[in-house]
Amino acid sequence: MSQEFRRTGDLKSIGSYPVWVQRVVRETSVHKSRVVEHELFALMRDAQLPLAAMRRFLIGVWPTIEQFPRFMGMNLKKIGYGDGAGEDMARRYLIQNIRVEQKHAEHWAAWAKSADLTLHDLRSGAEIEGLQALAHWCWYVSDQASLAVSIAATNYAVEGATGEWSCVVCSKDTYANSLPDAIRVPAMRWLKVHAEYDDTHPWEALDIVATLLGHTPTPAQIAEVRRAIQTSYAYMEMALDSAMLAAVHGDFTQTASNASTLDFGALDAA
Repeated sequence: MSQEFRRTGDLKSIGSYPVWVQRVVRETSVHKSRVVEHELFALMRDAQLPLAAMRRFLIGVWPTIEQFPRFMGMNLKKIGYGDGAGEDMARRYLIQNIRVEQKHAEHWAAWAKSADLTLHDLRSGAEIEGLQALAHWCWYVSDQASLAVSIAATNYAVEGATGEWSCVVCSKDTYANSLPDAIRVPAMRWLKVHAEYDDTHPWEALDIVATLLGHTPTPAQIAEVRRAIQTSYAYMEMALDSAMLAAVHGDFTQTASNASTLDFGALDAA
């Protein structure tokens, strides 16, 4: 079998990808499930998430939302035109989707207004320990890792889990109906956009990763992709756990108990 990979099957069928990709997706699925099935999203779906937790969630995730086009731009800088089939795929994907991601920050800010948060409030999250861990990780992996690894960590893992938890929240009309009529449409736009993609973006990212690395990457390359995906899920889960602490403490001053123990190097070595 040639090491080169060119997908011939359906984009959103895992059987269309090399065996090593299928294995990585399967091995990281439990980590993704801890994000998608997190208590925070079930409570949000049922309009039972305490306001303090909702605000902490919106503030805590904002840096990742706002900076996501920058992460993609950092990956774009790694690519020259004509570098290879995978690189050309990544170049087209990133150029097209950077513009889309820029609009998502506007939608998130509109959603935050439904919780009486201003843009200044969202930006104030930089001063709260632990809330920017996911954004810092995305910046680190986009800056330091290979193109395949950084796209796996951000566009596959972060975007993929985000699309799935958005579907959880939108699976009922309860949360949307809990918002005042006057702000419901703009407040729900971010969620609706992500839930209605049936998101092709993560699958396109997976296709890029497979094309970049081919059928037979080295064990070290496979391990690096797997660790990066797991690390993204770990930081997403940390952000959700931190937000849920506000449901107990009722303010933004408490941080996840393991926030100071998690670091990129430790997770990379896992």
